[in-house]
Amino acid sequence: MTVLDRANALANASRLSILTWLADPDASFPPQVHGDKRGDGVCGAFIAEKLGVTAATASAHLKILTDAGLVRARRIGKWTYFKRVDGALEALGRDIANL
Repeated sequence: MTVLDRANALANASRLSILTWLADPDASFPPQVHGDKRGDGVCGAFIAEKLGVTAATASAHLKILTDAGLVRARRIGKWTYFKRVDGALEALGRDIANL
C-alpha cells in the first residue's frame, strides 16, 4: 500500500474520529462483555453506535482503515473488535515527512 493509499484512509472525519477514539478506548467506549478494549480492541457495534451510523457504514470505514494497516481486526465469537496500530500511524507520519 502506498503513502497515498494510507493517507487517503485518513481523509474522512469519521475515520479520523475512530482513530482518535481507539487511541484511548477506555475513555471513549463503555465496558464490553467480551474482549479487552486495550488488548483485543473495541467491538465494531460500539464504534457504529458512537459514530451514529449503521453497522454497515461503520464496517465500510473500518475496512478502509484495516486495509490501510492503520487498524487491526480480531474476531471473537460473532463480534469483530478493532484496535489501532500505532506503529503504522507512526510509519505513515515518517513517510509523509520524507516526501
